[in-house]
Amino acid sequence: MQADTTFWDSLVFDGIDDVDVEAVTTVFATVDVTARGRAAGAACPDCGRSSNRVHDSYRRRLQDLPLAGQNVVIHLKVRRFICDTDGCPRRTFAEPFTQLAVPYARFTTRLGHVLERVGLALAGRAGARLAAQLGFHVGRMPLLRKVMALPDPQPGTPRVLGVDDFATRRGQSYSTVLTCGETHRVVDVIPTRDSGPLAAWLATHPGVEIICRDRAGAYAEGARLGAPTAIQVADRFHLWQGIGRAVETCVAAHRDCLKVPTPPTTKAVEPSTGGLEHGGPELRGRRAQRKKAAHALVHELLAQGHSRRAIAGIWAGGSTPYCAMHAPPPGRKPSERTAPGPADWTPTSPIWSDGSGRSARASLACTAN
Repeated sequence: MQADTTFWDSLVFDGIDDVDVEAVTTVFATVDVTARGRAAGAACPDCGRSSNRVHDSYRRRLQDLPLAGQNVVIHLKVRRFICDTDGCPRRTFAEPFTQLAVPYARFTTRLGHVLERVGLALAGRAGARLAAQLGFHVGRMPLLRKVMALPDPQPGTPRVLGVDDFATRRGQSYSTVLTCGETHRVVDVIPTRDSGPLAAWLATHPGVEIICRDRAGAYAEGARLGAPTAIQVADRFHLWQGIGRAVETCVAAHRDCLKVPTPPTTKAVEPSTGGLEHGGPELRGRRAQRKKAAHALVHELLAQGHSRRAIAGIWAGGSTPYCAMHAPPPGRKPSERTAPGPADWTPTSPIWSDGSGRSARASLACTAN
């Protein structure tokens, strides 16, 4: 579909005097604008002499800002002129369009400014996703190249200067970073952390009133030589770091004094025992009675002539006064003794068995307690 070239000339190339629109075509949501240079000749970039002898021509494809949700592509016809000046090293040169685009660019200047803002805000992949939503259709690498092509900002000399080191390779190489203490932005980077480069930087940037530095001696010497009238202070981070190291050193020196003796562990008892430590008075009394009865029985057996091994066998068989206090479980019957007892002594607590071959035996330590 053809359109009025005068209308598109005033719409697309408003403020650009050296371009004329030849044709406009809209196909598949893309507006193709064909344009050419308006001037009859151009000046050589080396010698500055104007020439109107055309050597050849070629077309540049420039992407422009979208219009009403449609992509705008400018097909620009560029002529090459011949330089007739004797002794000029340049034989031919291209027709310049400084207001429309820079040389070798695939975007117009106004679209390039928008891409620079997107790249500064979101960088590569995120910026490419936003540009696709806005209709620019640009990859992440062109955005990064736009950002890297921007000149570095030139900040002024700060009134409060922060000086600290950082490791470019930990344990081997270190550098010094200079920041503005009021805006918290990086001012410059010194490749070493010696006193000489810092003093030279301060001498070439007068006006620093306060130097908030690291506690390194090289920084103190460099600040004194480069800015003798400036006040040297320590920042909050290094103050907290120094306090932490002092506390750590003090605690490490008195480590043995901080050991707290472990309190004795208490055994939990049932409420019915009295609730005292290691059991109530009733439970302690029962244990004492059982212990006395067990000792008396052992002495009686020893007095009758039984050996200690035989007495141990009797205890292993389960003949204890404590076990006699309990009734047999339901469904069980008395079994034979596994160890012989004294001739004139009748056991009062046989081993109760349920026929499974396993017997419940009480140990000497258990009955003694």
